[in-house]
Amino acid sequence: MTQWLHMSHMLPFLPDQTINNLYPPTTFPIEVRHFLAEWIESQRWEDFTLENVEQESQARVLFDQAISTLQTIAQQNSSVVDRMKLMQISKKLAVCHQPLEFAVMVKNILRNENAMINMQAQTPNIQHCTPPEVSSPSMQDVDHLVLKVLDIQNTRQTMHQLQEELNWEKHNCEAFQGPHQHNGLDKTMAEIQKVQSKIQQLDFNLNSMAKKRFQLLKECVDCLDQCQSRFISRLKLWRWEQHKATIGHPFDDNLNPLQTWCEQLLGVNGKLRQELMLIGEPIPELQERLRQLLQVLIQSSLVVEKQPPQVIKTQSKFSTTVRYLLGEKIAPGKPVVLKAQIINESQARNQGSIPGDTVGELLNNTAILEHNTASKNTCATFRNMSIKKIKRADRKGTESVTEEKFALFFSTEITITGCDTPYRIQMISLPLVVIVHGSQDNNALATIIWDCAFCEPDRVPFVVPEYVPWRMMYSTLNSKFTSEVQTKHHLDKCNQHFLAQKIFDKPDYNGDFSNMMVSWAQFNKEVLPGRMFTFWQWFEGAMELTKKHLKTYWSEKLIFGFIGKQHLHLILKDKPNGTFLLRFSDSEIGGITIAYVSTTDNGGLKIQNIQPFAKRDLEIRSLGDRIRDISEITHLYPNRPKHDVFQKFYTEPQASPIGGYIPVSLHTKVGTEAASTSHLSPSTVCPSPSMAEVCPSPSMAGVCPSPSMAGVCPSPSMTVVSENSSSALGYPLNQFPQQQCDQPEAIPPDIMDVVASPEGFLPELSTGNNMDLDIESLLQVNTWREADIYASDM
Repeated sequence: MTQWLHMSHMLPFLPDQTINNLYPPTTFPIEVRHFLAEWIESQRWEDFTLENVEQESQARVLFDQAISTLQTIAQQNSSVVDRMKLMQISKKLAVCHQPLEFAVMVKNILRNENAMINMQAQTPNIQHCTPPEVSSPSMQDVDHLVLKVLDIQNTRQTMHQLQEELNWEKHNCEAFQGPHQHNGLDKTMAEIQKVQSKIQQLDFNLNSMAKKRFQLLKECVDCLDQCQSRFISRLKLWRWEQHKATIGHPFDDNLNPLQTWCEQLLGVNGKLRQELMLIGEPIPELQERLRQLLQVLIQSSLVVEKQPPQVIKTQSKFSTTVRYLLGEKIAPGKPVVLKAQIINESQARNQGSIPGDTVGELLNNTAILEHNTASKNTCATFRNMSIKKIKRADRKGTESVTEEKFALFFSTEITITGCDTPYRIQMISLPLVVIVHGSQDNNALATIIWDCAFCEPDRVPFVVPEYVPWRMMYSTLNSKFTSEVQTKHHLDKCNQHFLAQKIFDKPDYNGDFSNMMVSWAQFNKEVLPGRMFTFWQWFEGAMELTKKHLKTYWSEKLIFGFIGKQHLHLILKDKPNGTFLLRFSDSEIGGITIAYVSTTDNGGLKIQNIQPFAKRDLEIRSLGDRIRDISEITHLYPNRPKHDVFQKFYTEPQASPIGGYIPVSLHTKVGTEAASTSHLSPSTVCPSPSMAEVCPSPSMAGVCPSPSMAGVCPSPSMTVVSENSSSALGYPLNQFPQQQCDQPEAIPPDIMDVVASPEGFLPELSTGNNMDLDIESLLQVNTWREADIYASDM
């Protein structure tokens, strides 16, 4: 009775209406669930369906056991009130239920309970969560609808029996009124009147049943209409949740319950159409309604189960899967071929017709709907689709190519068993952005994030607001960050406030930003003041760095994260020398820096920020090892010894190499300590060729020809690694960005992104086809500078 224990803790927080919906007082009072909890949860209910009449005997056994067990519990109960109540309930259950109906009802109740428990686990504040299946009954409605159809069928059979009996009595009456020698007996007038009276009664009963049958048919069609509307709403909700999953919202991609629901609706529609045909006299109104419901159901059951990437580069392969929920009902014979086309925003708004003008050329854009008998799914999988070329619309004002949205349009013609007319079905994918170069990826992703986060349900494709409240913006950033990093540690209030200060350019504002409106331009169109990048580019850089190199540090709350320098000074000003915290760089994309308290020359305290470590730095030496190297930092804020906190991140020293070589290692130095390193030794500076740090050629591993050349890797076969201010030398090695051996990828002229070198670093040197650098010329034209370190006196 584990499930009931969970439910008993939740019940005090649920509205009375929700409890009554879950445990209907007239058919399954909550007392039955309470006193039979252990017995109910020990039985198997999942297999029962109203359509399977063969389960009637099995359901009868369980139904009788339930009544018997409830009566036994009632007799053993010491409370007179409970005893009388339970006996009354057991008698009522015995006369109100058919066994199979009872079994299906218990199955639905257990399923609804499980849905509530799962939702409560995702949303601890149970007052605000009501499971979909309780607030808007779905499968339970279908079961109720099936019962109504059975009632119509029973009524028809009863009418058939009455009609046969009426025909027989009429035949007898005619015989009575014929020649007496027909049967050799004289019939009295009383007997004839008796037969005529019976005929009148049968005729009256038949007319009454016909009216009842018509009323039941009308009620069933109304109920089917309502139930199908709920199904389509739930299917739209599934698509909506799939859309929101892009920004990290939870999403259950299981379509099997919806497929079962859809198939049951189709079955009910077919049975009702048969019943209308058996009436004999046409009922145009009901027949037309059923025809329209059938068409809507067939055309609404095409679903993009696996969406294509929402940022697609031309000439690159991608895949997508489309599923048809009524696949088992497709008429056998000709295979169903699904075709994909790429459409623009204006074409997406006119989905009533197949797009005429093509805006792009798709390769491998057809697939067959294939039925999998094991999974009972019918899917068309496009495995190697590719956008060969794209035709863009005229851009408005400053609109970039990465702001233009497209979609994939899937269509085919299908015939369902039992339906003579073929139907045209179609569906579009979520909006996507087409790029032609990798440098556009970041801005294209920003367009998708804004679309997924702030679009309205049932919108006109693909309209989004230009402004949104900051609280919605922050919720989106938080969801995206936690889902990408795959962590349970969310951005806190300090992070939220600094992000707001950043995007609104209000570093001194300490009020509430929640209702301030953020524009798309502030998010990813306008560069941040004094920077060469947008807010999204900066935020995404920190998110990617955390995802690839800092996930554990962040999850264990060792990284403070997004914090402004004013707040930084406020919390560190009273801390002792050596106290430090980890924060994301405010001035560089994808960097993490160490802010720490140090002493001034006159014995005072100041706060310093070590030049940020970027992705390449952490690939060379982990953050934990760098923290161990830096002697100036001793305690993580507020007062945690660094070795206690970061020891598990330290890398163990490697064993001595075989062959008599002298072992080498990298160490992080900062400030004057790094600048004072005037002579080089193989054990501290020049690693082996495999580490590709400072040696000009593999043959010179461990030997630097000149202190002035240390840190330079002239050969393109050597990886130039950035140690920044933390280098053992006195200057950042990433003044010289890594040269690529391959020919650079050509950037098409329609790319709108601006690529700039970070402030304070030299731009990449052009070497043409000759990838070997002239070291002496390099040293002459570039100015060496010591490690950047930002210091401010307190």
